[in-house]
Amino acid sequence: MPEVSVLLNESNLQRALTRIAHEIAERNDVSSETVLIGVQRGGVDLARRLASQLERIWMHPVPVGVLDVNMHRDDLGAHAAPSIQPTVIPFDVSGKTVILVDDVLYSGRTTRAALDALNDFGRPKRIQLAVLVDRGHRELPIKADFVGKNVPTSSNERINVSLRENGGEDQVLLERI
Repeated sequence: MPEVSVLLNESNLQRALTRIAHEIAERNDVSSETVLIGVQRGGVDLARRLASQLERIWMHPVPVGVLDVNMHRDDLGAHAAPSIQPTVIPFDVSGKTVILVDDVLYSGRTTRAALDALNDFGRPKRIQLAVLVDRGHRELPIKADFVGKNVPTSSNERINVSLRENGGEDQVLLERI
């Protein structure tokens, strides 16, 4: 039976998102040119929460998009049938600062796929990466700009992010398998 421990409870998770939102605001002076794009699936609800917090900081709505990266993955052939989710980016990313949002940064391959997929929608001024958890084990030279929690893990551990939007409770769990 796997051993499970709580890395972030509801209040810790909320505090991490609040800190990330403030760091995004500090690093991006031109708030009107900043957009958030959540990587399907784990980053979507996090992007929406960050946008809500940034709206309170900047006093204007922050556009949010949703990006599916499955068809851009370099391991596409290894999966029988990828689970394709909707991509909805209802704004032009050209000339904007795009904050890619994901739940867990691990090998960096999902982020690389997100960068490739984003190219189909224009040429952003710059792209920044915000993740709730960075667990290490990078296979590509990718580093998050905004991190909620760094958690060095081993290969026999898994990070599970649970959010109330998906019927769970807000928490991040470390599972040793």
